[in-house]
Amino acid sequence: MENQKERVKCLIIGSGPAGYTAAIYASRAGLKPVMYQGLQPGGQLTITNDVENYPGYPQGINGPQMMEDFKQQAERFGADIRYGIATAVDFSGKPHRVTIDEQKEIEADTVIIATGASAKWLGLESEARLNGSGVSACAVCDGFFYRGQEVAIVGAGDTACEEAHYLSNLCSKVYMIVRRDEMRASTIMQNRVKNTPNIEILWNSITDEILGEHGVEGVRLKDTNTGETREIAVKGFFVAIGHEPNSKIFQPYLEHDASGYLKTIPGTSKTNVDGVFACGDVQDNVYRQAVTAAGTGCMAALDAERYLASMEVH
Repeated sequence: MENQKERVKCLIIGSGPAGYTAAIYASRAGLKPVMYQGLQPGGQLTITNDVENYPGYPQGINGPQMMEDFKQQAERFGADIRYGIATAVDFSGKPHRVTIDEQKEIEADTVIIATGASAKWLGLESEARLNGSGVSACAVCDGFFYRGQEVAIVGAGDTACEEAHYLSNLCSKVYMIVRRDEMRASTIMQNRVKNTPNIEILWNSITDEILGEHGVEGVRLKDTNTGETREIAVKGFFVAIGHEPNSKIFQPYLEHDASGYLKTIPGTSKTNVDGVFACGDVQDNVYRQAVTAAGTGCMAALDAERYLASMEVH
C-alpha cells in the first residue's frame, strides 16, 4: 500500500484534558487542527469514575463523560478528531512528519504532543478488576471518597510518601506497604510519614492480593523475609509506584529528563524543536492534574498559533 500523505497546519497527538483543550483553542484560532486520539481516547480520566476537583462541575462528573464533553466542545469549533496512534515521527526538518498506524504520513507545520503518562501498576488480576472500585493511582483525585476510612498505599518514593501524608489528613488510618526495610524517598519525606501518627509503615511487605468482589475490602500481604501472609481490612487501595510518560517515539528528537518526561522551556510549551510543543502529563511529573493539563493545552495552542504567525511574517 502506498503511503497516504496529508499536510496540516496543526497536528495534535493524544487526547485527554491537554489535547482536547489545545484542540478547542487551535480550532477557534483557525488552525484547523487534526487530532489523533491515541491508544486511550480521553486519556487517564477515562478510567476515573468520579472527578470532583475540576472547576465548573459542582456535583462532580464521571471521567469518561467529562472527556466526552471536552471532545464535543472541540468538535463544535471544527476540530478534526480521529482514531489512530502515532507510531513514528521525524522532527529532523520542516515540515514535521508523523506516521499514523504505520501507514499514513502527516506533514505538519506545528505538532502539539499531548500523549500523557500511564500509571505503573502491580499487575494483579484483582487490581485491574477493582480499578475504579476502590483501587486508584491518584490519592489527590480519589482520597476524598475514603474520608474517615482505613486505606492502604503501596510505594516507597517521594510521591508515595506525599500521597500517604495527603491521605492521612482524610482517612482514619493509612497503611504504607513497603517492599524492603528502607525507602528510597528523601529523608524529609520519610520523616514526615514516620512522624504522622495514623500512618503505619508495613516494612518488607508485598501485595499478594487485593480482596473484595465488587469493591476493595482488604489486602493480603506477604512478608518478603518469611513468606508468611496476613490480611488487613481497608476500603481503598492506592498504587504510587510511579508513572511512565508516553514519550518514547519523541525521545530521539526532543529533550527529556531521566524518566522520559519531555522538557519544555519554562513558562511555555515549547520543546527544543521549533514548531513542536508539549502539554499535559507527558511533560509534567509534578502536578499531573486534569486542570493543570488543560492549562498547558491552552498554552500549547497559543504557542503554536504565535509560531505560525511569526513564520508567515518571515
